[in-house]
Amino acid sequence: MIKVIVPDFSDKKFSDRWRYCVGTGRLGLALQKEYIDTLKYVKENIDFKYIRGHGLLCDDVGIYREDVVGDEIKPFYNFTYIDRIFDSFLEIGIRPFVEIGFMPKRLASGTQAVFYWEGNVTPPKDYKKWENLIKAVVSHFISRYGIDEVAKWPFEIWNEPNLKEFWKDADEKEYFKLYKITAKAIKEVNENIKVGGPAICGGADYWIEDFLNFCYEENVPVDFVSRHAYTSKQGEYTPHLIYQEIMPSEYMLNEFKTVRDIIKNSHFPNLPFHITEYNTSYSPQNPVHDTPFNAAYIARILSEGGDYVDSFSYWTFSDVFEERDVPRSQFHGGFGLVALNMVPKPTFYTFKFFNAMGEEMLYRDEHMIVTRRDDGSVALIAWNEVMDKTENPDKEYEVQIPVGFKDVFIKRQLIDEEHGNPWGTWIHMGRPRYPSKKEINTLREIAKPEIMTSHAVTNDGYLNLKFKLGKNAVVLYELTERIDESSTYIGLDDSKINGY
Repeated sequence: MIKVIVPDFSDKKFSDRWRYCVGTGRLGLALQKEYIDTLKYVKENIDFKYIRGHGLLCDDVGIYREDVVGDEIKPFYNFTYIDRIFDSFLEIGIRPFVEIGFMPKRLASGTQAVFYWEGNVTPPKDYKKWENLIKAVVSHFISRYGIDEVAKWPFEIWNEPNLKEFWKDADEKEYFKLYKITAKAIKEVNENIKVGGPAICGGADYWIEDFLNFCYEENVPVDFVSRHAYTSKQGEYTPHLIYQEIMPSEYMLNEFKTVRDIIKNSHFPNLPFHITEYNTSYSPQNPVHDTPFNAAYIARILSEGGDYVDSFSYWTFSDVFEERDVPRSQFHGGFGLVALNMVPKPTFYTFKFFNAMGEEMLYRDEHMIVTRRDDGSVALIAWNEVMDKTENPDKEYEVQIPVGFKDVFIKRQLIDEEHGNPWGTWIHMGRPRYPSKKEINTLREIAKPEIMTSHAVTNDGYLNLKFKLGKNAVVLYELTERIDESSTYIGLDDSKINGY
């Protein structure tokens, strides 16, 4: 039995930096109905503020085109699709966290590409045309949405240039050239727009030191630092799936701390630090993303990550995603909080549970957080990720919680291996690749937490709460004031009801 006594007062605040941003598949996917429907659903339940994805300048969005006029090639900037995409985002109430990339094929210096949808990852063959493109895009955004709005959008230059897959030869010097020209072009349009980078993945933090030194020595604009974080090791690859060992959550939190220290010791010690991608596995084919384990694992990241970074963006909100080809089955290891056919995964509910938390943080440890809301109600989240298959999965708790009212209504929501686990039900079905409408309805019905309610009376201002968490469980308790109006019912007597 784990016993916890929650103090009655705390001067610590629980930040909501975990919901600042969420990731998405390439922006062109926002032209699909299921994508927009899912984004609305996620926004309503979790209330992310920003959305970040690849492909702003890729050919499927179609911004950069060229016309031949006589012997001259003239660039043409086509904003038909990007207007439709960003209009949809803003109508839903979510702002773009703009990633500049990848290279339009007509402007690319080579043919190297990444992903099924062929995002070109080579430098521009003409940096002047690239500069003009950036100015045209930013100017158009300001013309359409106004500088007061666009100034709220961070502009991140490229994606993971430290990897050869995402930037030709992982050429640091060439990336710095691209960054300098791009950042200065944006600032020439309007100096109030925020620019940053280098958007690297883990294992190359020297890039951040080099990047900040470069910006200082070359007097290049930089308003924030960005990085990605995943905790999976190299894995076992099959044609359809990937299996990887996941390192403990401390690994990711330590990465957050390490980069924050690098920034503090740089020429720009007060720069905001954004994790613009994070998850367990970096592959959209790892089944771990579909499981209750992922939900329990991510809970500690949400609980503590905001202590070290200004935002951290879960990658991604939806399985409408095509980096490794069009998804081949209902569950396929996709990154999304929501699976295809709008089936919420267990991790979706971890985020939704955190959306219920208050600002005053009364207690926190590696497996629990307790907060008080403005109205005096209390919210508790506890989780039990099971990293080792041999360990005893169950944990029992007895928690004494300060409550500012005598009579308490208790609402409990639980996800674990048996509850809110549509992936498990899909396995019971025989793993249908393309489930029928009836099967989809069943998956949606299963994809909900177990909800239980009760009421209790506090003792000297404390409520004694006992509960058990099984394997990979995440639980949310909400304690609110109970107002008993039974006395207002004339002749009320439940004993006269059959069965009571």
